[in-house]
Amino acid sequence: MDGSITVAGAKDHSALGEQQNKALTLEYWLQKWDQHNIGFHQEHGNQLLRKHMNTFLNGRKGLRVFFPLCGKAVEMKWFADLGHSVVGVEISELAIREFFTEQNLSYSEESVAGISGAKVFKSSSGTITLYCCSIFDLPRADVGKFDRIWDRGSLVAINPGDRECYARLMLSLVGKDFHYLLATLSYDPTKYSGPPFYVPDSEVKSLFGSTCNIQCLEKVDALEERHKKWKIDYFIETLYLFTEK
Repeated sequence: MDGSITVAGAKDHSALGEQQNKALTLEYWLQKWDQHNIGFHQEHGNQLLRKHMNTFLNGRKGLRVFFPLCGKAVEMKWFADLGHSVVGVEISELAIREFFTEQNLSYSEESVAGISGAKVFKSSSGTITLYCCSIFDLPRADVGKFDRIWDRGSLVAINPGDRECYARLMLSLVGKDFHYLLATLSYDPTKYSGPPFYVPDSEVKSLFGSTCNIQCLEKVDALEERHKKWKIDYFIETLYLFTEK
């Protein structure tokens, strides 16, 4: 038993080392959207979120739900339709505009005081507010605290070297009795260097374990045909629920 834990830990550390220095620019992601190279977008939403929605919401009404690196996630409309208030942040203005267009939502836009070049887009109903800026600039917009965070395609996209800073930011945004739902991905990182990046269980615990209770809700095989060109033979999506300690 002890031996297997040591080997797993060593493997995690080694794998992280291979991706640790990868540093993608914001321009990389803007280009992805401009070229519509967005295989990460889930047109019908995330099925694990749908399955565990009741656990995530825990019977609460009128919650503030945060979507880091939101893209044009259709789940934002799900929460708004349930009566919750949604706030997202995304570097691509194109992604934000496509979200409102594809969801048939009218919206307004304005600049954001205190963040050079940033814009904020608001649905006419007032239930969805999306900031167009770097996620690390977002605190200057004074967005307040959130009851829920849905983190799918965000932690796995952040440069590995920025994860500690990212985790601190996320934890600074949660209020009392929060629920933070995180989806991570596991594969053989010696065969594919990301993104999305490999995030082992041990790093999830390292980043969030001192502040949060961590519950693994489910692990599923997420390997699709498009992943096979990455030369990987397994691709596991893990769903975690973080709650206040």
